[in-house]
Amino acid sequence: MAEASRTERSTLRERTRAAMRDEVSEVAFRLFAEQGFDKTTVEQIAAEAGLSRTTFFRYFGTKEELVLGKMSEFGPRIAAALADRPADERSWEALRRSFDVITEPAVAEPQPFLNLMRLLDDACALMTRQWEKTQGWHSLLVPEISHRLGCDPQSTGDLRAHALVGSAISCLDAATDAWTAAGGAAPLSELLDQAMGVLVEPTA
Repeated sequence: MAEASRTERSTLRERTRAAMRDEVSEVAFRLFAEQGFDKTTVEQIAAEAGLSRTTFFRYFGTKEELVLGKMSEFGPRIAAALADRPADERSWEALRRSFDVITEPAVAEPQPFLNLMRLLDDACALMTRQWEKTQGWHSLLVPEISHRLGCDPQSTGDLRAHALVGSAISCLDAATDAWTAAGGAAPLSELLDQAMGVLVEPTA
């Protein structure tokens, strides 16, 4: 009984924390859109959200984390989508379909995702850390592709999974860069199909 009560309190705290993070993020992104990332301070975000600067840092370690936190959420979701693809599907096609986690929200609600991409473009520090985040996706996706190819993800002699995942992420980067530069005029899914369609997975 006591254990259940502790679990319930812990779950409630997590929900409350998540709700507060969402609220602060909403405020921050509005300010970023109005005056730019660099000109928006932590103090401004905290004040608009009704928090002290100290309380802000209980939810976010840095201002950059507000933006990059959204990017980092995609990695586990892409990995889960990849794992759910049919076992007999070719690895390249499975990777393309797993990226629907990104392309479908860009169709349903293009402006929030476009704003996010523009923020990353506008701040060099964010671009660097975004690259680090997407490289983190690499470590999440390689094991599943290795499994599909029947190879050891730790092997230094079989680089097929690493090459496929790295190439797919590069195609996604190229497509999102083009989509952002065009203001979302062309569907992101079509740009990604175009980018990934240039490369063909080897049959052996």
